[in-house]
Amino acid sequence: MATDTSTATKAAFPCALTLEIPFPDTRLASVALRALRVDKELSPLVHRTLTTVMPSTPSPDVDAGAITPGQEDAVLRVEYKAATNRMLRVAVNSFFDSLALVVEVMQELDEDVVVESHHIRGGGDS
Repeated sequence: MATDTSTATKAAFPCALTLEIPFPDTRLASVALRALRVDKELSPLVHRTLTTVMPSTPSPDVDAGAITPGQEDAVLRVEYKAATNRMLRVAVNSFFDSLALVVEVMQELDEDVVVESHHIRGGGDS
C-alpha cells in the first residue's frame, strides 16, 4: 500500500530537486534549518523537506572520511517536489532569497560565521 502512495505522489509531483548547502559547522546549519523551516510553502503544488545531513563529499582539503568535530550535520539538505517545472522554479527562487537573508543575518550578528567577512569589508583596524 505504501508503494501505491509513493507512486501516486511521484505522479502528482513529477518535478524534483535536491539542494545541499554546506555550512562551516553543525550549529550554523541547524540555525539556518530552524530559521527557514518556519516559512511553509504557499502552494499546495509544492512540497519541501528540510534536514541537516553529513557532507556527502568532503572538501578537497580534508582527507576522505575525515569529518572534523562540529561538521557531522553541517549540510542543509532541501528536497523539493512540485507539480510543474514552473512551480518548482518559483519555490526554489523564493527559497534562495530567504537563504540569502538568513546567511546575511548570520554574518552580521554571529561572530563565528565568517571570520574573514569583517576584514573583507574593510572594517578591520589592523
